Amino acid sequence: MKIVSHPAVADKFESYPEGVKMKLEKLRNLILETAVRTESISEVEETLKWGEPSYLTKKGSTIRIDWKAAKPEQYAMYFQCTSKLVPSFREVFGEQFSFEGNRAIVFQMEEQIPEDELSACIASALRYHSIKHLPNLGLA
Repeated sequence: MKIVSHPAVADKFESYPEGVKMKLEKLRNLILETAVRTESISEVEETLKWGEPSYLTKKGSTIRIDWKAAKPEQYAMYFQCTSKLVPSFREVFGEQFSFEGNRAIVFQMEEQIPEDELSACIASALRYHSIKHLPNLGLA
């Protein structure tokens, strides 16, 4: 799999406070590891959208990750709010995650992330346009 990374992304990661940087790098690694394990994905573009690290695939929906100083105790993974992604995640994994509307999965700094479930969400977003017709995106 090919990863196309824009240099501004590394600068953005360097701008985060150290503890936050570690959490966001963990999300980044999970996104890229999930992409590698997902057969239909041959390339991931890592760029900045709205100043946030963002991950795009040819048939996917953009995933963004970020931390905001206004809410220092949390960080999030954002999805296109008009998609069926977050509503499907809420239906299937409602007990495992905290959600912000139809746009994000929100994590607390001290929270242990359920990686298998989050990886399933990531895979759904990375191939969204191929699976959006499936009930709950084929998650359950």
